This record gives sequence, C-alpha cells and structure tokens, in this order.
Amino acid sequence: MDMKRRILVVEDSPTQMQSVMRTLQDRGYSVITAGTGEEGLEKARRERPELVVLDVILPGKNGFQICRDLKTSPETEQLPVILLTSKNQDSDKFWGMKQGADEYLTKPCKDEELLASIARHL
Repeated sequence: MDMKRRILVVEDSPTQMQSVMRTLQDRGYSVITAGTGEEGLEKARRERPELVVLDVILPGKNGFQICRDLKTSPETEQLPVILLTSKNQDSDKFWGMKQGADEYLTKPCKDEELLASIARHL
C-alpha cells in the first residue's frame, strides 16, 4: 500500500504516546500526534486523519468533549474515534459511547487489541 493510513493519536502521557506510536508505525500506519484535546481537535480538522485514538483524561478539554465535538461537526462526523483510557468504569464507557465513540478501550491495552479495533474501523 503506497498511501499510509493516517491515524491521529491524542495522548498527554509521553510514555503512552511512544508505546501507541511504535505499535502503529510498526504496522505501517502514519501517525499524527497531539498532546492536548484542543490540539487534537485542530489536527483532526487540518490533517484529515482516517481515525482518531483519543485519551479521555487530557489537559484542557477532555476526550469525551473532543469526541462529541468531532462527532457533531459535519467535517469530522464520519471520522472513527477510539477512546483509549484508564477510565474503566461501566459508567465511563457508557458516557464515552454516548459522546459518539466508535469503540472504548481501557489501558493497559494489548497491542493486538488496539490494532484489531483500528482494523475494524478503517
């Protein structure tokens, strides 16, 4: 495949960001990164990724708010969003899905689980 599939990863933890980036790049994905919700929103609109992997606990706007913003904006409403978060309560998952998330994964997440989730939505 000549055109690499572009994935936006919004994550404020450098360690977690490196881990997700490495996993995706090893599979041939092109990775765009953002460290805050606002930056993620802006890059989603400007860079046109094919999918977003979004943390929930972020400085500024949280992942639930970003997900809702993406899903209610005509230019990004079709963009698949996978929430990847340490928030593992059923109520968190319920709320995440209600904001429009296509999938809700909890950390620590196995690489295979994340890759399978991405494959389902691309």
